[in-house]
Amino acid sequence: MSWILTASGRHFSYLDPRPDDIDILDIAQGLANECRYAGHTRAFYSVAQHAWLTSQIVPRPLALEALLHDASEAYCKDIPKPLKELLPDYREIEARVDGAIRARFNLPLRMSEDVHRADLILLATERRDLMRADSTPWAILAGVEALPRKIVAVQPSRAQAMFIKRYVELTMESRRAA
Repeated sequence: MSWILTASGRHFSYLDPRPDDIDILDIAQGLANECRYAGHTRAFYSVAQHAWLTSQIVPRPLALEALLHDASEAYCKDIPKPLKELLPDYREIEARVDGAIRARFNLPLRMSEDVHRADLILLATERRDLMRADSTPWAILAGVEALPRKIVAVQPSRAQAMFIKRYVELTMESRRAA
């Protein structure tokens, strides 16, 4: 079996992920219940909250892309980057899933530079606010400043609601503009 049953009742195939199989409610639930950093945070901090925050700090035209930049993790899970680098087959599957999501929501084929930069800013902020203090430098964060405001983790149900509300807000804006 190469598929999972999603919260909405869809059969999501890892071998053939299709845009029609992507549901924003599945993404919201999966990301809300997925803890960043393999759970090694002082409090549960979901990928949904991370995505919501990322969507707040990019230029408005990139907010939907930022909200969905980690949407593949609703299906593939949030694997820490050092481990993911050791799993080329996983990276290939995740790329296919990401491609289906990007097609479903009419996002650019590759992550925008501004969204990538916002993701790094959140990484620096999350490290400061949510993880155990450690002076070991992370090369990926060289020259990246954390946000001035502190992140306070919210419960998964709250993160899910924030994520869905932000999605509705952003998609309604784009419909009004069209």
